[in-house]
Amino acid sequence: MRQFFLSILLSAAIMQSAAHADRPEATAETRAKLQILIESPDRPSHHVARDKYRHPLETLSFMGISPTETVVEIFPGGQGGWYRRIIEPLIEDGGGQYFPVAGRSGWPRSPASDVPYANVDMVFVFRVHGFLIYGAPAEDHVADIFRMLKPGGYMGIVDHAESEAVEQDPVSQNGYVKESYFRAMAERAGFELVRTSDANRNPADTKDHPMGVYSLPPSLRGPNKDAHRLIGESDRFTHLYRKPD
Repeated sequence: MRQFFLSILLSAAIMQSAAHADRPEATAETRAKLQILIESPDRPSHHVARDKYRHPLETLSFMGISPTETVVEIFPGGQGGWYRRIIEPLIEDGGGQYFPVAGRSGWPRSPASDVPYANVDMVFVFRVHGFLIYGAPAEDHVADIFRMLKPGGYMGIVDHAESEAVEQDPVSQNGYVKESYFRAMAERAGFELVRTSDANRNPADTKDHPMGVYSLPPSLRGPNKDAHRLIGESDRFTHLYRKPD
């Protein structure tokens, strides 16, 4: 619990020091469209069951998603394209463009195919911290997202939040990433923090599990599965960044 409150205090400090707050949240019209997609009977039942942990309406509204924009989602295939099933139809029906960057596409060692570099309005990154730590140098991924965005474009990220009281493991074996660690990386790439959200926080997550974040749902690896089910999915930070004009 102490670790959770440290994270909350950090979030408050980050919010106070954010450089910009110029992107409005999603409009009422867009929120209504999101709600229809979220409640669609076509969504798989195992996706719907995770809404209480992933808060898609709150998260996408916070990030200011707009159906008319050019949007990139990084590695959307994980967990069956959970966010993609909501974002892609919203964007395509609204006249925008949606570009997925596949996990085995060779990116960022090579540019993301079809993505209109320097003309993207928004890049979404949902719980794919592996590319930030495990793969090609983390800075390469963030730097290429910066190149994708047009001046004034935005990056929204949700990821498993490590305790700010511990040192960041550079290979993140437990699956958690300190939000201060990611923020520093984003700012080195040229991003400015716009705002943060507590929509995806989970105070029951101690971050001290035998298999790290993978002990928790949906992975449930290792022992004590019943106890980890009761915790639910991980504590997560939610940030919105801006590429300066």
